[in-house]
Amino acid sequence: METAALIVVLVIVLALFFDFTNGFHDTANAMATPIATGALKPKVAVLLAALLNLVGAFLSTEVAKTISGGIIHEDQISATIFPSIIFAGLIGAITWNMLTWLLGLPSSSSHALFGGLIGATLVGASAAAIDLGVVMSKVVLPALIAPLTAGIIAFTVTKIAYAMTRRYDNKPDGRDGFRWGQIFTSSLVALAHGTNDAQKTMGVITLALITVGWQTSSQPQTWVIFACALTIALGTYMGGWRIIRTLGKGLTDVKPAQGFSAEASTASTILASSALGFALSTTQVASGSVIGSGLGRRGSTVRWRTVGRIMVGWVLTLPASGLVGALAALVVVWLGQVVGVLVCAVAAVAIILTIFLRSRRNAVTSANAMSGVADSGHAVKVTRNPPPTRRQRVRAREQAAAAAEAAKDAAARVRADQNGSST
Repeated sequence: METAALIVVLVIVLALFFDFTNGFHDTANAMATPIATGALKPKVAVLLAALLNLVGAFLSTEVAKTISGGIIHEDQISATIFPSIIFAGLIGAITWNMLTWLLGLPSSSSHALFGGLIGATLVGASAAAIDLGVVMSKVVLPALIAPLTAGIIAFTVTKIAYAMTRRYDNKPDGRDGFRWGQIFTSSLVALAHGTNDAQKTMGVITLALITVGWQTSSQPQTWVIFACALTIALGTYMGGWRIIRTLGKGLTDVKPAQGFSAEASTASTILASSALGFALSTTQVASGSVIGSGLGRRGSTVRWRTVGRIMVGWVLTLPASGLVGALAALVVVWLGQVVGVLVCAVAAVAIILTIFLRSRRNAVTSANAMSGVADSGHAVKVTRNPPPTRRQRVRAREQAAAAAEAAKDAAARVRADQNGSST
């Protein structure tokens, strides 16, 4: 029992560290577009995101219940080995999170967590211990559908926003009112992130407590909610600004109307999914929204190579983190729980410190602090001089007809004057 208690404590510590990395890895995406359009200063944006993540973590626990009582069949795994499997899964998630943060690869912290847990369970227990139905319905399918849905919503809202403000077409940027709207919509995204991403760590800790009999319900305890909420908020504030400084470089072509539309779409998609218990990737949803809002502007075309690169990063996350989680679980199986967990813990600390020290030696650039949302800003090319709208074409024809009529009248007057002078 003392060994199990020690492993559960290590799981809680590691889960909270994952929550911290989630904060600086993903949450800054909520403030990408307001930074790009100048609606908010970087440090103000990150502080606001941190506070709203804290609030959002208390609003819903449906996603936490999905993880603590849905993805894995606890009753098919021995209570003595299960905490070690969770520990190994967290190592897979954190390793992939830190590595992609260092290299600037677009990835999902959520899918890194799911991949790590699934990989560790496959090696430490069996495939029968994984509820594939829940994985497909609440993880895989939302990952495919949510970015597409968010993109369609953002595309539609952008079209409507530009249609309602056509009178500003000939002005440099007469839609500055959307900058103020962005403060509200980006705040909603940060709030929504708290209702989804913070819940995943709550679910992992709750799952660990259930396996050793310290808890029977899948509902997270109050102290777990507080701990996860504070940790993800701290991670956002401590590290989020480092990533967000580079986001504006990738989204320099985003206009306030686009940013407003993208954020409104992202927030609505995540909030709806959190209410249903779907575990989403904020990075993927926000990227889909940015691409959709870009397509909503006239004269835009898709850079399919960039889109493909972003999607490769999404696809790799689940199997790559699953592989690391499986390797960590294999060490536990080979060396035994106590020795295996200690070896994995030492390896995890070494990996984290190495990546952190490596990042400190380099300046904050797109090479080591890029985000999938920033990359998605390059996925749509918008021409500087987009083709005229139908209303503008009609107006141009009317003006041309009026000019032709005026020229005709002027010519007639000239001929009349010439005839009069000749007589």
